[in-house]
Amino acid sequence: MDLQEQLKKLFPDHEVSNESEPIEATPHELYVQQEPMICKYEKRKGKPTTIISGYEGDDEDFKVLAKEIKSKLAVGGSFKDSEIIIQGDYRDKIMKLLQEKGFKTKRVGG
Repeated sequence: MDLQEQLKKLFPDHEVSNESEPIEATPHELYVQQEPMICKYEKRKGKPTTIISGYEGDDEDFKVLAKEIKSKLAVGGSFKDSEIIIQGDYRDKIMKLLQEKGFKTKRVGG
């Protein structure tokens, strides 16, 4: 017995429609906050890293932002503990990218 037959037994009055339902594509907006995002420089295990923290929106949005920053700068990095960790000292470029998106930024350290 296939799935269609099982569904007919469960829902005998259901009419099968061949029309596809229109899917509305809504563009995803990043939450732009009032407080500035912190962009700081640290050395971890002797290697320079740029850390971005202070985002108040959804973690998924922050992960999307991390992926976008990494791809635009062509660098490695990760998202951990509500922080974006980028390999290398890219504070100026990252701050410029964030400001173009409408975020306020604050430079910390070095």
